[in-house]
Amino acid sequence: MSVLQKIAEIEAEMARTQRNKATSGHLGLLKARLAKLRRELIEPKGGGGGAGEGFDVAKTGDARIGFVGFPSVGKSTLLSNLAGVYSEVAAYEFTTLTTVPGVIRYKGAKIQLLDLPGIIEGAKDGKGRGKQVIAVARTCGLIFIVLDCLKPLQHKRLIEHELEGFGIRLNKDPPNIVFKKKDKGGLNLQTMCAQTELDLDTVRTILSEYKIHNADITLRYDATAEDLIDVVEGNRVYIPCIYLLNKIDQISIEELDIIYRIPHCVPISAHHKWNFDDLLEKMWDYLGLVRIYTKPKGQLPDYTSPVVLRRGHTTVEDFCNKLHRSIIKEFKYALVWGTSVKHCPQNVGKEHPLNDEDVVQILKRV
Repeated sequence: MSVLQKIAEIEAEMARTQRNKATSGHLGLLKARLAKLRRELIEPKGGGGGAGEGFDVAKTGDARIGFVGFPSVGKSTLLSNLAGVYSEVAAYEFTTLTTVPGVIRYKGAKIQLLDLPGIIEGAKDGKGRGKQVIAVARTCGLIFIVLDCLKPLQHKRLIEHELEGFGIRLNKDPPNIVFKKKDKGGLNLQTMCAQTELDLDTVRTILSEYKIHNADITLRYDATAEDLIDVVEGNRVYIPCIYLLNKIDQISIEELDIIYRIPHCVPISAHHKWNFDDLLEKMWDYLGLVRIYTKPKGQLPDYTSPVVLRRGHTTVEDFCNKLHRSIIKEFKYALVWGTSVKHCPQNVGKEHPLNDEDVVQILKRV
């Protein structure tokens, strides 16, 4: 029996099983088996699970954004009008057959855009070139899901389902679960709040599928079986996502008002370049980039070429390493101007966190 047949069999059994306290352990076991089979699709045992010819585009710039969507929703037009790159545009489906890269500069940052071929339902199971497309999407710092607002919004759910099946979690934080394997002592489950789905028996059933019988688990919130499986699998990626509802030039104002209520959504017209300002501003916010300006000694700050860091990795040490790895070895202290300090300039150490548009001057040991 092939992996896809096994997956279909388990999904059918899960659909037949009633959800209640008595079946939670059985359902947890089925979910764990399903996750292991999905991993085989993502990482084939024989290797060769790479992106493939035309898909392995080298990373450049400060961030990478992937355009994901069904065929003929306007991804190529969007890339052409955002980046000025010609990605073949036509009125028939499956025009783009490989990854087409483009670059835009926004607020001093260089951002790589990838127009990925249109995916179809069943992409996570290898239909079309879905596996290669989603493999590239896993490497992105932000995903644009491009939807045609003339077609049912169920396309949104279908694409989410395909990406979820490939270990991509959209607009989610990693589960707040502490999981630590050990050599002996059995399973030790601690809960920081009441649990509606997971208890010791369900956790034991799930972990037994992975042949894990000794571990410390701490649930810091009301977790699900899927959350625990994600932590055990350890190969999930958590990526912010913006839904671009394209072709708003073909709908009414009343329909546009309804569309605006969808979370994480930006209505646009790629063809007419409508609402690009709103899109770029939201893109910047979701990428979580921070610009730091350099100030050589005795000179004015350089506001033309900021050093771009990712939110959460903005210490002075991160800044030094982005400039050159050798700088931190000779680091004495830094002078900082900006919102991260109480007075300007202020002497700070390498652990000091920087804010967007701070100005930094590095002083080295003599």
